[in-house]
Amino acid sequence: MNIIQLYQDYNIEYLTEGNKHCAIGWVNAHCCFCEGEQNYHLGYNINENFFACWRCGFHPTRKTIAKLLNINEKAAKDLIKQYGGHIHQTRKPTITIRRKAHTLPSNVTALTSSHKQYLSRRGFDADRLEQEWGLVSTGPISLLDGISYKHRIIAPINWDGERVSFQGRDATDKHPKKYMACPKDRELVHHKEILYGKQSEWGTTGICVEGVTDVWRFGTAAFATFGIKYTPKQLRIMAKSFKRVAIIFDDDPQAIEQAYKLISELEFRGIEAWRIPIVGDPGAMKQSEASYLIKQILS
Repeated sequence: MNIIQLYQDYNIEYLTEGNKHCAIGWVNAHCCFCEGEQNYHLGYNINENFFACWRCGFHPTRKTIAKLLNINEKAAKDLIKQYGGHIHQTRKPTITIRRKAHTLPSNVTALTSSHKQYLSRRGFDADRLEQEWGLVSTGPISLLDGISYKHRIIAPINWDGERVSFQGRDATDKHPKKYMACPKDRELVHHKEILYGKQSEWGTTGICVEGVTDVWRFGTAAFATFGIKYTPKQLRIMAKSFKRVAIIFDDDPQAIEQAYKLISELEFRGIEAWRIPIVGDPGAMKQSEASYLIKQILS
């Protein structure tokens, strides 16, 4: 479907680049399913022809067009055909990806002084993080499959004792994409099918957070779902790994809603779960405050 032409004809604001949620092959608009959303979370994959929101997940094409344009689904169906599209199945599409050898971007080194200063400004002990989490850094030139990972802190993602992926965090706070994941066909396991954390050191109580920096703040009891939108596979891992789960997401409405949804799904599986309300971003908390919370959760 020629989504760009449709958006232009119906005055739907969109982006194809210049925003952290935009990726190659996607056209992003404000999500009509997330109340008050103004951050271009809703993406349309122009190669596979489906909609997915960075916050709330996959949505059927006909339903999405109807809600975006405030029309009924019959009219949306006709419009999709008019713009050269097909009516997609209601289930999330299965995409077969040709896997390449897993590797980190080029020119990675130990954390440089500028990367350590960035972490220190955020209240982290850079030397400890480097040792405990295997962090490395990139300089002005760092590529993988033609994608630039320059000036980033690279966090390896390990699962079952093996590095299977990575995430790169911009250390300049100037790049529109704060986080960049490993290319999908370089991942041994897709990062949304696992959890980030010290798997071998988890106990019966886990602390569920959104991203890798949040895990660094809350330590080895924590795990991240790589965004507030979790997958069924991640949910099964949580239910298998923990008896109790405390959830610490951001304080925006979508994050709070997702936290309560996760609580319900964990409780349905017999796991004790509850939300810890905080102000702002967990990764931005003072370490003393996070350490206090950790003691309260694990006691």
